[in-house]
Amino acid sequence: MGLIEEALRKSAQQRKGTMRANGAAATARVARTAPPPDESIPQYASAPVDVDVMQRNRVLPTVADVTVTRAYKILRTRVTHRLVANGWRSVGITGTTAGEGKTLTAVNLAIALAQDVNNWVFLVDLDLQRPQVGPYLGMHYEYGLTDYLTGQASLEQVVYDISHPRLAVIPNARPVENSSELLLSPRMGDFLHFVQTEPPRRIVVFDLPPLLASDDVLAFSPRVDSFLLVISQGQTARRTLSNAKEVLSEMNVMGVVLNRSTERNDSPYY
Repeated sequence: MGLIEEALRKSAQQRKGTMRANGAAATARVARTAPPPDESIPQYASAPVDVDVMQRNRVLPTVADVTVTRAYKILRTRVTHRLVANGWRSVGITGTTAGEGKTLTAVNLAIALAQDVNNWVFLVDLDLQRPQVGPYLGMHYEYGLTDYLTGQASLEQVVYDISHPRLAVIPNARPVENSSELLLSPRMGDFLHFVQTEPPRRIVVFDLPPLLASDDVLAFSPRVDSFLLVISQGQTARRTLSNAKEVLSEMNVMGVVLNRSTERNDSPYY
């Protein structure tokens, strides 16, 4: 009987040893077959942002007013639906004149779009004469888009990671006078090819200058899929809006954003 018990003991040990070996082999197979980190997502230069500056400028996600955050989420959803329905990938944000809130709308729309896990976004400052995207975010950076367009920087030097998931920012560092010429330049064509083909495929939000302040929007309009017009309650004149409507008549206008509206809905639900 002792011999039988000893044989059973040895058999059990062999089975345990085999199970451990099989488990180690299985673990090794899982480690070998597990997908590697996604190396297709490019890494851009880091550009710190100033949260206090963002809060003063009412930039998401630092805004505590739930009515404001709700409004941008609604805008994001409606813009997304229009983009998908028409097969568009880019939207230009413009106003009629300065001071209507088009840069803040562009920045917050880009951030709101990137908060959706299905979206990857480029935010591009194309207001070459009066760049404001970087200052609105409190960004710290050296080179901007005009540096690339004038041959003083490479593409890799003007695209920044601001530590917001799925969002990359191309700010402007220096204003220029010959803005419409740069918007039509071959280097701008190369830049647009980059933002349209860089993986993963992104929605491109352009902060454009005011529509009636220069010919920049008209010059660049064939290169943008769609437009949002920002107007401000109590500031945008009817005559100015009528002139803007005429200029926009041959463009794909996605809609109009009313900024600084005095109407509010502070309901905890809707």
